[in-house]
Amino acid sequence: MFENEIMVAIANIVPTTEQIGGITLGLSLGMSPFTVLLISLTVNCLLFFPIYFGLTFMHNKFLYKIKLFEKYLQRIQKRGKPLVDKYGFLGLTLFIAIPTPLTGTYTASTLSWFLNLNWKKAFLAIALGSVIGALVIFFGYYGLYNILKTMF
Repeated sequence: MFENEIMVAIANIVPTTEQIGGITLGLSLGMSPFTVLLISLTVNCLLFFPIYFGLTFMHNKFLYKIKLFEKYLQRIQKRGKPLVDKYGFLGLTLFIAIPTPLTGTYTASTLSWFLNLNWKKAFLAIALGSVIGALVIFFGYYGLYNILKTMF
């Protein structure tokens, strides 16, 4: 009954695809653009909470022992901390708003946790960045789709 909606939600949950995968999947399935955006934004915004609050527990229990996770923290600190230091709330928003690899909700939430940012402000910055990123992806998809449609 809601197979397409569930697939879009799952695509948004996958760390490597997140909104890019979810939005393009939903639109390519012919779903309502409003529904696709609503699902994508809801899932991405809600992902913040288990990541941000779950990291303290998981890091204290076992993540600190995993060198790959520590390298990941160093990498996101190198990429995101300068933006947050220079622009604060807006820096975190920009970090997630530009849809590039490793700048999605997972990374921004982890960066917020790592930098010990106020969770309420971090959530608002990530939600706003998700909206901007979703619109960039959405209009990018439709622009590319219309270009390809006229060519073929």
